[in-house]
Amino acid sequence: MIYAAQSDIEALYGPDALYAADRDGDGIADAPAIAQALASASAEIDGHLAVRYDLPVPGTHPILVQYCVDIALYRLANAGDVMTTEHRTRFEDAISALKRIARGEMRLTLPASDDPDAPAGPRPIVSSGPPRLFSRTALRDF
Repeated sequence: MIYAAQSDIEALYGPDALYAADRDGDGIADAPAIAQALASASAEIDGHLAVRYDLPVPGTHPILVQYCVDIALYRLANAGDVMTTEHRTRFEDAISALKRIARGEMRLTLPASDDPDAPAGPRPIVSSGPPRLFSRTALRDF
């Protein structure tokens, strides 16, 4: 699932933010480069979210749109040799937040599922089980 579109980049940072996607130097952002960067950023987001959430994530989550845009702009700027500290900072902040989500320190508020059997929120980590059948006490008389 692609979390953001070119229009999201323009809505968040304005059309001038796409200067990094001008591959041929004609002053116009190249749509295929933008689409590739957004797809790559979305795949990276999915890699982090898959630890705790079932994919695809239902609905459009605004924070995932933000992270996707920030990661995509970083990738575009890096490929176009127009990297700024702002690009790097936004990218590092997005990746840091995604790592916190994967560790369970941060949680996405997702819309309720139509499936009544679907788990609500992140998948739990199971660290215990039923009582032991064959223990020293149970086998003492054998």
